[in-house]
Amino acid sequence: MKIKGKAYVFGDNINTDFIISGRYKFSITDLNELAKHVMEDIAPGFYDTLDHGNSIIVAGENFGMGSSREQAPLAIKYAGINAVVAKSFARIFFRNSFNVGLPLVEVDTDSIEQGDELEIDLDKGVLVNTSKGIEKRISPLPKVMQKILQEGGMIDYFARHKDIVL
Repeated sequence: MKIKGKAYVFGDNINTDFIISGRYKFSITDLNELAKHVMEDIAPGFYDTLDHGNSIIVAGENFGMGSSREQAPLAIKYAGINAVVAKSFARIFFRNSFNVGLPLVEVDTDSIEQGDELEIDLDKGVLVNTSKGIEKRISPLPKVMQKILQEGGMIDYFARHKDIVL
């Protein structure tokens, strides 16, 4: 599975309320509308700057800390963001992201800058910053996880296959 996109860089400890503000989590149920508010508390107008379908969020340590609600990874996914690359993820955010079909990659992000073009190959376990010619090894994603992502997440996978083969 290959993912490409332009880097949108954030720092450490980005919590789920920064990803999608609590004031929207229950008042907006349409995921396309919710997505329009992604990251707006720390980057006003962020949604309007995205190259929808060609975007990757890049962050530091502990991305997604906080709430266990799935609105945060869903808002990212519905904003047309292809993946999140960070040094580390909060565990519940990590699990929720794969459940909803949002790819996450853990890797040292220090050399990635705003606007860099990234290519991720989950089969080979490689992230390439094509803007700088830098290649970094990542842990290859197990085939079962890639299948879940390709189906759009766990619910979609189960709806189509009625089981999971490990």
